[in-house]
This record gives sequence, C-alpha cells and structure tokens, in this order.
Amino acid sequence: MKRTFLYIIVALLLITEIVSAQQNNFNIYPDSLNKKRLKTMIISGSVIYSVSMIGLYNLWYKDYPQTNFHFFNDNNNWRSMDKMGHAFTTYSVARLGYASFRWTGLSENKSIWFGGLLGFAHATIVEVMDGFSAEWGASYGDLIGNTLGTSLFITQQLLWHDQRIVLKYSYHPTDFPNYRPDLLGKTTLQNIFEDYNGITIWASANIYSFLKKESKFPKWLNIAFGYGADGMTGAFRNSTEYNGKEIPAFRRSTQIYIALDIDLTKIPTRSKFMHILFNALSFIKIPLPTFEFSSAGNPKFHLIYF
Repeated sequence: MKRTFLYIIVALLLITEIVSAQQNNFNIYPDSLNKKRLKTMIISGSVIYSVSMIGLYNLWYKDYPQTNFHFFNDNNNWRSMDKMGHAFTTYSVARLGYASFRWTGLSENKSIWFGGLLGFAHATIVEVMDGFSAEWGASYGDLIGNTLGTSLFITQQLLWHDQRIVLKYSYHPTDFPNYRPDLLGKTTLQNIFEDYNGITIWASANIYSFLKKESKFPKWLNIAFGYGADGMTGAFRNSTEYNGKEIPAFRRSTQIYIALDIDLTKIPTRSKFMHILFNALSFIKIPLPTFEFSSAGNPKFHLIYF
C-alpha cells in the first residue's frame, strides 16, 4: 500500500509535467517569475500531497499503535529492490518538481534545489510516519535510497544542466503474485507497483551527451544498467504456505542487466503532441536486446527484455 501511494504521487505529479509542456511549447520556460503559475503549482501540489498522505495514514497507520520515533533494519527486504524503488521515486519527483518550478519562471538554480528537495521530502515523510509506528520503524536503507535519487538529479543538473543519466522503470508479469497476492498484488495494476519480481530499475545513460558536440553518434541511443530480483514470495524470506496452500520453494536471486535504450526526449519532432508524449513516457525503459547476469546461474541474452 505504501509503495502504491508513492507511485501514485509520481503519476499525479506527471500531470504537472504534461501541463507544463503544453503551456511551454517544447519546454521553453519563461524568463521571469509568473506569480500566477507559481501560486497554481503550489496549491495544486499541496492538495495532491496532503490528500495522498491523509489517505495513506488512514489506510495504513491509523489502526496500529504509535510509539517513540525509532529505526529498524530492513536492508535485506526484497533483496534491496524496495531501496531501488525509493531512489527511482525520489529522482522522478525531483525531476518533475524541477520542471514544474521552471514552468513558473523560477530561476534555474532555485528550481534545481526546490525540485530536488521536494523529491527527498515527499518520500522521507513516509519514513517519519514509519518511525512513529510500533509496527515498523524508519529505515536507514530507505533514507539512503531517497538521498541517492535526489542527489543524482541535483548533481547532474548543477554540473551539466541536463540529466545525462536517467533512472527508469520497467515491469514484466510473473507468476509469483499467484502465490502471495496479499503482498504482490491481486490485479495487474497492483502487480506493476508491488511485484518486485517483475520490476527492474534502470540507470540509462545517454551516450551522445558524453561525446563531442560534432559527433555523429545517434543522440537518442542510450546504454542502460538495470537491477532486479526474483524468486521472492516474502519480504525477508519466502513463505511456505498461504491460506492453507503450500508454496513451492523458490530460489531468491538478484539480476544485473546491460541493455540498449532509447532516450525519447532526444528524438526530433515538430509535433507538439509527440513532444509531450515523449516527455511523459521518458521514465519507461524501452524493451531492447539485453544481457542478464544472475546470482542464480549463467549469463543470458534476451533479444527483447522489459
């Protein structure tokens, strides 16, 4: 449930990016602060965030006892896939927050810092709520993931005024939710957010951006490095049964991927609609030839992997 809420916030903030792109043809931002836009962004963002957090509290924390703020160690949780999810989420919100602030005409540096800190704050509030819950606790690993995602965005934007390395997301269906639908999701939409066996988090680097400007290398071609895991029917360890039914013994493993990717924002187009669409989908890893290196066995080659 908590993961779903974090991703819903990302999806809602994505609307802000689309609106920004629509009102700023091809991301040409205003030269001076537009107070009306700033007010609109602050109010809409505050409403979205407040409603999400109130909903999360009532659905997740309300029925559990509260205690003094404390930490707990969940670094082995889901073979660290949830930490990768934290990094992806904070990076994505930082990126969208930056675009939203630039849409208002706020300066580049202020937009970088405000957008970046927005990404960190939005996920860290959930850690604070965990920290006061007797059922859980704040996680050092989650905070590290939050910091890495935010730092990746801020550092690149300050250094290059560009995101040469973008965190991306992909998902493919697995059979594991059939064994633990309570943990891994009961519907396809829930599976996309909650089945860590099918989720891969990617660091996609744009090759052309590291070359000389006169290079003829395709501007849209990336190389991506992915992290995934599978064989998981429980967070720390696998379940042996669910609702009286025996669950087969699966080997929990970690995968590293190397693949080609496409930077949709670098594809030239004169169409405003396509420009908006490419920007909106730029966080998704495009399925292309992929090498897989797994802790469970020999390397594999996938002609198409998603």
